[in-house]
Amino acid sequence: MQEECMICKAPLQYLEQDTLMECAICHKKENSKTQCINQHYVCNECHEKGIDRIIGVCLKETSANPIQVMEKLMDLDFCHMHGPEHHIMVGCALLTAYNNAGGELELEPALMEMQSRGKSVPGGTCGFWGACGAGISSGMFLSIVTKSTPLAQEGWGLANQMTSHALQKVGEVGGPRCCKRDSYLAILAAAAFVKEKLGVEMETQKIVCHYSEKNNQCIGKRCPFSHS
Repeated sequence: MQEECMICKAPLQYLEQDTLMECAICHKKENSKTQCINQHYVCNECHEKGIDRIIGVCLKETSANPIQVMEKLMDLDFCHMHGPEHHIMVGCALLTAYNNAGGELELEPALMEMQSRGKSVPGGTCGFWGACGAGISSGMFLSIVTKSTPLAQEGWGLANQMTSHALQKVGEVGGPRCCKRDSYLAILAAAAFVKEKLGVEMETQKIVCHYSEKNNQCIGKRCPFSHS
């Protein structure tokens, strides 16, 4: 299924260079490479509307399985097939499962911090920065858990290692991007890393993707979570 415009449901298109655009919802002007064929543009902030609900869902969750938590977040009506909301949800799902698995954490302030940090990672970083936002989100999770700062020693190292492990898994599969696939890969990498480095064992499961029909760039059998 072709990814659609939030305004008119027309197919989205990707431009070759940044162009100054005006958000059709809030009228903020910013540079972007994405608009629909009817030239509607929706900014990242409006695209992410509804992200405040993430914290409410996570605070009520009892599962120690970050995949289960992530799929509940993915199924919220504000979550698109692709989008920067995943940069927040990956870290929040991991924080929630880590807390429920016995990790030492004050969950609510941790989720609020994750939301603040995740919102700063724009859409398209996977292709334009060479660093998938889902992988970066897993590093943010580790940074929050270890209370890392730019001056920390162990936490600083672990957070960077975490991001590196996640991006390695994402990069090995190759593109084009899929925010669902990359989120799964980052979460699985984080669960294994946290078990090894922090001794907290989150639950995991076999993943079979049920989003492929919504993704017109699906890589099919090349995806480790393909049902075909």
